[in-house]
Amino acid sequence: MQNLNASASIAPHFVYFVGVFMRKIISLICLLLPIQAYADQLQIREDAPDRHVVVKGDTLWDISATFFKDPWKWPQIWGLNKDTIKDPHWIYPGDVVYLDRSTGTLKVGEPQPATAASAVAPVNENNENVVKLSPRARELPNDHDAIPPIPLKDIRAFLSKPLVVETDEDSNTPTLVGTYEQRELLSTDDLGYVKNMPEDKGVQWQIYRLGRTFVDPDTDETLGHEVVYLGDARVEKFGPLSQVRITRALSEIAKGDYLAVAQSAQALPASFTPHAPATDINATVISIYGGMDQAGQNSIITLNRGQRDGLEPGHVLALYQKGEVLKRNSLFKKDGITLPDMRYGLVFVFRVFHKVSYALVLETRLPVQLLDTAKTP
Repeated sequence: MQNLNASASIAPHFVYFVGVFMRKIISLICLLLPIQAYADQLQIREDAPDRHVVVKGDTLWDISATFFKDPWKWPQIWGLNKDTIKDPHWIYPGDVVYLDRSTGTLKVGEPQPATAASAVAPVNENNENVVKLSPRARELPNDHDAIPPIPLKDIRAFLSKPLVVETDEDSNTPTLVGTYEQRELLSTDDLGYVKNMPEDKGVQWQIYRLGRTFVDPDTDETLGHEVVYLGDARVEKFGPLSQVRITRALSEIAKGDYLAVAQSAQALPASFTPHAPATDINATVISIYGGMDQAGQNSIITLNRGQRDGLEPGHVLALYQKGEVLKRNSLFKKDGITLPDMRYGLVFVFRVFHKVSYALVLETRLPVQLLDTAKTP
């Protein structure tokens, strides 16, 4: 009977404490919901101006970063839809960009003429409301004047030259096997002889040599071979040994080097508009172009993810540095306490192969290092 009485006296207290605990949980959830909703919204910079006059050399990324903390949230910032985002030629030097603080978007005003081809006459002395206007001519900008989304000068060369060979070269790959007058090395305007040169792929070719091998640091899978671009060649005569002339030599060309069909840098595709991946991407920096150990802003890096992983040109990824491992001290009883990874920059993916991708470092507060991670922001 005493046990029953004790249980009866404990029960109300237990129910009370459970109720208090549940109320605290519900209050915490209600507190976090607005924070999460706010995190998904565009955040205007504290020092954002109300307007910006576009000048030559601006990029859409830079303009967005002038007003907002997250310039990669491209469609939201400019209020674009799936139709308007396809045309990159829509903002020119002289345009005025306005910040609409009520909607958190940017609007583009009418472009201002570069030269004053019109003049306004002085106000009539007899009637202050009369203004005499002279004829006005306005020069329309062309697509070449349009502001690019990102600094294209930093990646233009990488759009047209071979970068990666994802399978080992075989006996059918066009290969330089002979030189005119048995020269050891070839340069611009020299002649060479190539085996396995197909006649149905044109006469313009690029010459390359296999460089370092990309290996996935997580799985040890071979991802491909980086290409050393040597120059260009034009076929002068097809045959069992086709005769080619070196039209451009960036480095010394020798027997055993390979040839690939020449690629041309096409007009800026719509997919170059920066946007976040629709899926979670977790990539690793496996190379810094030029053989460097560290990279800064506007450098080119290679990631161990490609088309098969859902990456595409235009994707923006956030750079993370691995969290520091804390040493043992009086506060921790175990070794190996690791802090969370620290976000420190953004990269723009511009060239995607099946297993690897190349990206431009657009923002960074720290040097980019090998084995740093790049994730969906």
